[in-house]
Amino acid sequence: MAYLGNAARTKEVLTKFNMSAKKKFGQNFLIDNGTLEGIVEAAGVTDSDCVLEIGPGIGTLTQYLADSAKKVVAVEIDKTLMPVLADTLSEYDNVTVINEDVLKVDIEEIVNTYNEGRPIKVVANLPYYITTPIIMKLFESGAPIESVTVMVQKEVADRMSMGPGSKDYGALSLAVGFYAEASEVMDVPPSSFIPQPGVGSAVVHLRRYQEPKVSVKDEKLLFDIIRTAFNQRRKTLSNSLSGNPQLGVSRQQVQDALTEMGIDERARGEVLTLEQFAMLSDILQR
Repeated sequence: MAYLGNAARTKEVLTKFNMSAKKKFGQNFLIDNGTLEGIVEAAGVTDSDCVLEIGPGIGTLTQYLADSAKKVVAVEIDKTLMPVLADTLSEYDNVTVINEDVLKVDIEEIVNTYNEGRPIKVVANLPYYITTPIIMKLFESGAPIESVTVMVQKEVADRMSMGPGSKDYGALSLAVGFYAEASEVMDVPPSSFIPQPGVGSAVVHLRRYQEPKVSVKDEKLLFDIIRTAFNQRRKTLSNSLSGNPQLGVSRQQVQDALTEMGIDERARGEVLTLEQFAMLSDILQR
């Protein structure tokens, strides 16, 4: 049974191993039993599921997942946490810990090895600086992923479901919208962690679509365009896209494409919908 979902037990483990949270890995340890149970419930974990957990930390959420799932594969980048996880997860025979950077791991190989190629569920507590790359990696991996349930900074959670015209609308909004339906499950206050972060967090459930929401000829080109548009969001699309030599398009080509779509040639990326970005990508590929 999970026992780490409170401040006292968490401090015991940290003291036992003479450790503290590492800023470079964005570590904050959950100490709220209700939040932990809420994450497992939001992820819909059952005793027939294989769960990929990203960033298990000291194993707090891992224990709760292992109590409900058939199998948990936890990927942790911090090698100093390996002896801690070996201790806190010693009673669980359905957990495998992999000491790797999840951005370098073959997700499809994990699915094939631990779940015979069947769809898995992903659960993660993601630090702000790495949220977008990890979510993009999961969806672009081609691995069969049924859903992704993540705890992120509140502003990042909001960004996942923002529409055009908002200051929070960006590459993450479009990537999530392309692959999955996003729903915010719960807000999590700073007091739920050790150490307390400076901002609030939220749990988001991403239910993957059977097929991407829009049809596009070249997904890689689409997301290259989206990333370029929002890397320089103050620039017009014609300036930002033509300024990226990897795209190989001229300012005039972009302006002509926007005109063909009935969009002002001076438009910025923040005004285009996912469908319009897909259309722009297809036109520029001609």
